[in-house]
Amino acid sequence: MGIANNYQGWVYESWKILEKSIIYYQGKPIGNVAAQDPNLVALNYDQCFIRDFVPSALLLLMHGQTEIVRNFLDTTLKLQSHHKGMDYFQPGQGLMPASFKVVCNGDEEFLDADFGEHAIARVPPVDSSLWWVLLVRAYCKATQNFSFAHQQKYQEGIKLILDLCLAHRFDMFPTLLVPDGAFMIDRRMGVSGHPLEIQVLFYAALRAACELILPLDEKSKLYLQRATQRLSALHYHVRQYYWIDLQRLSEIYRYKSNQFGKEVANKFNIFAESIPDWLTNWLPEKAGYLAGNLGPGLMDFRFFSLGNLLAILVSLASKEESELIMDLFEQRWHDLIGFMPVKICFPALSGLEWRIVTGCDPKNSPWSYHNGGSWPVLLWLFAAAAQKTGKIELAERAIDIAEKRLIVDNFPEYYDGKIGRLIGKEARAFQTWTIAGLLTAKELIANPDYIEIISFEEGIEVSTQ
Repeated sequence: MGIANNYQGWVYESWKILEKSIIYYQGKPIGNVAAQDPNLVALNYDQCFIRDFVPSALLLLMHGQTEIVRNFLDTTLKLQSHHKGMDYFQPGQGLMPASFKVVCNGDEEFLDADFGEHAIARVPPVDSSLWWVLLVRAYCKATQNFSFAHQQKYQEGIKLILDLCLAHRFDMFPTLLVPDGAFMIDRRMGVSGHPLEIQVLFYAALRAACELILPLDEKSKLYLQRATQRLSALHYHVRQYYWIDLQRLSEIYRYKSNQFGKEVANKFNIFAESIPDWLTNWLPEKAGYLAGNLGPGLMDFRFFSLGNLLAILVSLASKEESELIMDLFEQRWHDLIGFMPVKICFPALSGLEWRIVTGCDPKNSPWSYHNGGSWPVLLWLFAAAAQKTGKIELAERAIDIAEKRLIVDNFPEYYDGKIGRLIGKEARAFQTWTIAGLLTAKELIANPDYIEIISFEEGIEVSTQ
């Protein structure tokens, strides 16, 4: 790519690491490896993960490096599952792989995709397909070439993903039902059901699909109609029932339970006793956020950063709600940013709750990994949300904190501790999305227009042209 030559110092070194991470297939760049830690066994960190490649792809698009992103999209589209048989151990039709790698056999090269068969606990990648649709749109917006997505193979690929997401299931909510560990939090963490991150990704992917699908025939128009209807219901559902502020918390506290019928206030039968003790003291007077999960008799009151930041970016959160989410970051800076942005969730599970919910997972001990660890990759989303809400000073402050430590610490995957002071116990060094997350965050602050390739404006109106 040669982009590194345009910079000096640590930025130059960071770009050199990114360039070294690139995977080639038949002479073409198609993605990058997850990490390049020379001191640890690669495991699956030598593969290209769809979710991991997102910040790298956005960074490359910002620099006009469109070939690798185009090749990545073409490659993953070819790997999309088209399985129609009755083998229930195979991925469903339309699913995108979690990751892939290039395998060499003599002079021949092959692509080996993982749909979760090799993952710890055999976790399916629910989010991969949703991120993929967003990347197709980002590529089209960055290149101003929507005809790329109008190719028949892309139209069919997007429709297969919609088939997978819009299928009739046993739940009666517009949200997407998923198992534990099926997205960025890829281990048992009590996020099965309708976790916020997937609902926001689902919403964004539906909006992207409505921009990308051509209404050339009745079948295509039906896809657009179904997606638009689901968008409207999902938009209302998340804003109405996931939002938490002090007023909403007071309503939940005074809920009557075990009500029967359609016209009831406590539609999900949430018990006031389920409100955790930490929340009433922690939630500021002027702040709010979207809850981590919602289902029958369940409201997960934990704060999950990715879902909330992405909700701002794609306008699933209203303008007022978006400002209140950023106010929460500002007023609870020590908890959510601390010594390394950004805390993946708050608070951590501990004690008996940790034992039951995580199954005694030692990697997810309190304030480690996905159980309250700090993930620098989320910095790009924090910067984008800060840019969109006019809170640029928060992004600059967070970037300054991260920049000073990440360079010295060799860009770890994650940090441990209640305020993120320790390098993660099992964190890989030279984690690609950590580097890309920091560089992308800096680009978003320096060039505000770049946010357009990944964000959506307020309102659920969609174009079918």
